[in-house]
Amino acid sequence: MSFAAQILTLYPDMFPGPLSHSLAGRALGEGRWSCDPIQIRDFATDKHRTVDDTPAGGGAGMVLRADIVAAAVDHALERRPGLPVIAMTPRGTPVTQARVREIAGGPGVTLLCGRFEGFDERIFEGRPVEEISMGDIILSGGEMAALTLLDACVRLLPGVMGAASSGVEESFESGLLEYPHYTRPVEWEGRVIPEVLRSGDHAKIAAWRKQRAEDDTRLRRPDLWERHIGVRDQSPSGARRETKGNRS
Repeated sequence: MSFAAQILTLYPDMFPGPLSHSLAGRALGEGRWSCDPIQIRDFATDKHRTVDDTPAGGGAGMVLRADIVAAAVDHALERRPGLPVIAMTPRGTPVTQARVREIAGGPGVTLLCGRFEGFDERIFEGRPVEEISMGDIILSGGEMAALTLLDACVRLLPGVMGAASSGVEESFESGLLEYPHYTRPVEWEGRVIPEVLRSGDHAKIAAWRKQRAEDDTRLRRPDLWERHIGVRDQSPSGARRETKGNRS
């Protein structure tokens, strides 16, 4: 069974977009996943196909109407009831690689793309819609975020990446940033590939890569490092391991 992607959007022509190229495009052609954009305006009830209105309480911009969005969501759920519905919104829970793997491991996903000032909040109360954010940034709409999430999922599908292990030693998979990579030429502009990577000693190489991953994460992403050492210092029961620095 292939991974099914439904996208509720005001701009269906944006899909599959860049996902029609490279790994995702080849996987799409091979039937490993499907891309089905659905026009939200098709569920409008007036002759102008209106999907938004002014914010209650005043303010700038427009808000996507709950009744129109709900009709689109209901349609998507009726077509593929087994797929989770995820709204791309900066107010959502930041996505993690673990969540991406969960989605990629399922039958597919229905993505709801916002525009304007976002969604009428009642859509999240009245329908089973999960809110996900791709980061602390604001985009013109949810389509680019949806493309990013789909790319992250599709590359994890069986048979998409050349080697089954390609997605294992990557940033965030172990809670750390990935170690740095090098390739030929050995010397470039006076900069030489670290000697350990040319040694052929796989144990030393593995130790170097682990150390660099930890060092780079601690320096570049202290938030990830704090979470990593928190998990590392927990016992199997979930209790924090006692260290010399935190004994009382």
